[in-house]
Amino acid sequence: MTQREELNGKAKIDFAEMIRKHVQDRPLPKRFYKMAAFSPVEGGYAITLDGRTVKTPLKSPLSVRSRALAEALAAEWEAQETHIDPAAMPLTRLTNTAIDRVLPDPERIVEEIVAYAQSDLLCYRADGPEPLVERQDSHWNPILDWAADTLGARLVTAVGIIHRPQPEEAIAAVRRHLQSMDANGLTAVHNMTTLSGSAVVAIAVAGGHISSEQGWIAAHVDEDWQAEQWGHDEAARRRQEMRRAEFLSAFEFLQLSRAA
Repeated sequence: MTQREELNGKAKIDFAEMIRKHVQDRPLPKRFYKMAAFSPVEGGYAITLDGRTVKTPLKSPLSVRSRALAEALAAEWEAQETHIDPAAMPLTRLTNTAIDRVLPDPERIVEEIVAYAQSDLLCYRADGPEPLVERQDSHWNPILDWAADTLGARLVTAVGIIHRPQPEEAIAAVRRHLQSMDANGLTAVHNMTTLSGSAVVAIAVAGGHISSEQGWIAAHVDEDWQAEQWGHDEAARRRQEMRRAEFLSAFEFLQLSRAA
């Protein structure tokens, strides 16, 4: 078992994964509408199909505050051809998650992300070989320094995978930062956290300290190193690419949510 697998065993709920499992064995519904669009409603914009508001899986209106996100959601629905494929609609899935799962109980999501910070991937280092240690240091130390300086979350590191408790004040700082986020922000950070194994990486990406691509690379230092030494497994590579696409979609969702 790799270091990442050991740490990711602490994962809570990956909402995108939950939704995929829920729909993967069902036949795809046929497209039943002629036009997807969005229309102004109180507090934002609703996504409509032939003028009727789309509902989330739990029957809430599919509406968002950001016009940019509304445009992107309508475009996803419009891009469906003969059938509606949820796997091809990452922004819709994330919006459904924010409305149905995060908005009713944001504190639960905060605590799930905090659980990652308590055993964050970036805090567990290899004892060798030296090139791997140097690569971890170069990718991970600046992110941890940023978290300490900007969030007040000074996390401690350890060699190996034996759990080392984090300072209470550092975890409290992470919690306060997450509690300042809205439902869409928490949804994006939660997804990026579960996909990367690092709450600190997800928060740094959301905070604009690093790009989404830099965050993904930082979170996969170990796997990339192993692949360079032992060769690439094609099935593992495909899985990583799918997860990378989800990670980037979560960041896109966050950016669109913040746009006017």
